[in-house]
Amino acid sequence: MRRGSWRVRILIGLAIVAFAFVRRCSNQEENPYTGRVQNIDMSAEQEIAIGLQSAPEMAQQHGGLYPDERMQSLVDAVGNKLVKSSIARETPYQYDFHLLADDRTINAFALPGGQIFITYALFSQLTEAQLAGVLGHEIGHVIGRHSAERIAESSFWQTLATGASVGGDMGSLVSGIGQNTLLKNGRGDELESDELGVLFMIQSGYDPHEMIKVMEILKAAAGPNRVPEFQSTHPDPENRIDKIKEAIQKYSGR
Repeated sequence: MRRGSWRVRILIGLAIVAFAFVRRCSNQEENPYTGRVQNIDMSAEQEIAIGLQSAPEMAQQHGGLYPDERMQSLVDAVGNKLVKSSIARETPYQYDFHLLADDRTINAFALPGGQIFITYALFSQLTEAQLAGVLGHEIGHVIGRHSAERIAESSFWQTLATGASVGGDMGSLVSGIGQNTLLKNGRGDELESDELGVLFMIQSGYDPHEMIKVMEILKAAAGPNRVPEFQSTHPDPENRIDKIKEAIQKYSGR
């Protein structure tokens, strides 16, 4: 490669990297419900639209909705109680709670904007208070804007890796650093949602210690071959239990 061409590549790469950092800085905003400064590049309305658009496909992937209306009504009642008793009621999000027919996969998750799902496999193992812990945790993901933040962070690291690739041979290294950062941030999201879930349980009149039992259920479901924490976006259940105990002490003093 000629020297002039190499210099042009370096300049283009630096320009792409600079653009990534400028855009990231311009997207910094404080979450009014958690007080945490985040990198967000979409509005609450866009989050709601993404969630509503993705919800049918997510339900289909888990066998559709559970057909028993009584069970769905319980999920709705507990979820709405949590929303009405917490800061969730002040947010612009549209909270909808869906019981999925999947009786094999123990899971619960939230889409941006308030679409929240729990599989029958997990639901069937929970008491009402434990269900409140799970749904409170998922509401925490919505309020924490975790999906929107991960989307923005992924875009930042992809742009950074592109700039590093154009300007030299560092693209794969930057990409690897980005993946590790996203894993670490993902674990932080889970811990923040656990703490919010504890708070919402207390505000709704549920015993927050039931959240610890949820972690024990998840630990048992994962079995001895669960993914090591350093490879997972979810902290180890034992570490989560310790943080949950700290949150209980923080918000209830016991």
